[in-house]
Amino acid sequence: MIVTSSEVIEGEKIIKTLGLVKGNTIRARHLGRDIVAGLRTIVGGEITEYTYMLSEARQEALDRMLEEARKLGANAVVSVRFTTSTVMRSAAELLAYGTAVKLKK
Repeated sequence: MIVTSSEVIEGEKIIKTLGLVKGNTIRARHLGRDIVAGLRTIVGGEITEYTYMLSEARQEALDRMLEEARKLGANAVVSVRFTTSTVMRSAAELLAYGTAVKLKK
């Protein structure tokens, strides 16, 4: 399935717009990761524990969005965006959303 942040796909023709599709996940911080991350803030540098956790969460949200698009019969999703919001002090929601479309074969 083609996934893009643009509204069009060069060389392809959208023949049907199937609608909004979305996928989300909510992730809580892990005490062990928080301790390591806290130590890392003292010495500086990338907090790889959180980089990995957020990357994994983005992929899960994207996979859920694509599953919803497949159920609609889409073969592409355009205008894909990601957003993050705090659900509670130690948890965040990651949301992937876009427009499911059918491309001419």
